[in-house]
Amino acid sequence: MDEEGFVRRVNRRGMRTGFTTGACAAAAAKAATQALLRQAPVDAAVIHLPAGFDATFRLHRCQVGMQEAFCSVIKDAGDDPDVTHGAEICARVGWNATPGVHLRGGPGVGVVTRPGLGLEVGGPAINPVPRQMIVASVQEALAEAGVAERGVWVEISVPRGEELAKKTLNPRLGIVGGISILGTTGIVYPYSTASWRASVEQAIDVAAANGIRHVVLSTGGRSEQFAQRLFPNLPELAFVEMGIFTGHALRRCLRDGIRRATLAGMVGKFSKLAQGHFQTHVAGNQVDTVFLSELARECGAPPATVEAIRGANTARHVQELLAATGTLRAFCQRLCALVQEQSRAYIHGGLEIETLLFDFDGTLLGRALGTGGSGSA
Repeated sequence: MDEEGFVRRVNRRGMRTGFTTGACAAAAAKAATQALLRQAPVDAAVIHLPAGFDATFRLHRCQVGMQEAFCSVIKDAGDDPDVTHGAEICARVGWNATPGVHLRGGPGVGVVTRPGLGLEVGGPAINPVPRQMIVASVQEALAEAGVAERGVWVEISVPRGEELAKKTLNPRLGIVGGISILGTTGIVYPYSTASWRASVEQAIDVAAANGIRHVVLSTGGRSEQFAQRLFPNLPELAFVEMGIFTGHALRRCLRDGIRRATLAGMVGKFSKLAQGHFQTHVAGNQVDTVFLSELARECGAPPATVEAIRGANTARHVQELLAATGTLRAFCQRLCALVQEQSRAYIHGGLEIETLLFDFDGTLLGRALGTGGSGSA
């Protein structure tokens, strides 16, 4: 904690952690409840996080009336490049005739329009753990004041939330009008792969819940755009940017009853998948130029090119070397076939798999058509 008692945690890489929108909403809601009970402004709120410790949140605004109170917290995402860093998370609390805590979404909080998110269609995009945090924090404030039996309504809102949501996956997932209130621990970990993976799995869940049985899993934004040109009749929900999480994405497809998965990528990621590396982060495994040189030899590349590939700087460099010899197409076809074989083996043949390998300008260099699995093309 700093000198004022506010949590300032640092992870093992020396980067500062932050707080989720769910934690900020819970703190704002508790503060508004306390302000309403006291009929006086408060300047901070302490809540218990699912991570297992208490955290103190300074308030940005606090306004008190006879029947309701309003408080807000500025989200601090620490050193994570979070789109909601600096957003104002607001809570308005008022008395309700019915006992209990009645939660609703206000302006800037998205509305769920599609199934598959684990939230009621038509309800606010406030995830289950944040809901629990908000309710528990408000109940704690009521209990501390000796009025645990009283009923209150709580409205969570986010100024500029609709604008911020355009920079997230919300529009594609069918969450309209604002951001989601998220978080499972209350803590934002800088550059968290766990939250990235969860967003990939959630996108597949939503696709499956909406009846989609063919998804296109891309390793990046450009490969997704290129794949969309090849499948103009597929809905936007069918396209999932899986990033480095190929293995997790394939397992999720299998779990959700997806019948066909098309993997779309470029030579760098595909060179790793072809060797069975199903989390393809550059920090986890480098491009194996020895493997690629042997593959090039099998596809008829001249000996001098094979040797040059061994010393190549990047997978893109390998591609450039092969393009000069006329063997690039054969190499890419073989690479696609290997990615398909490795992917089918990874999920034990339970899914029809197709692979697409693109050039950096969108040219389709290789394709292995879908085979295997229990579905049809």
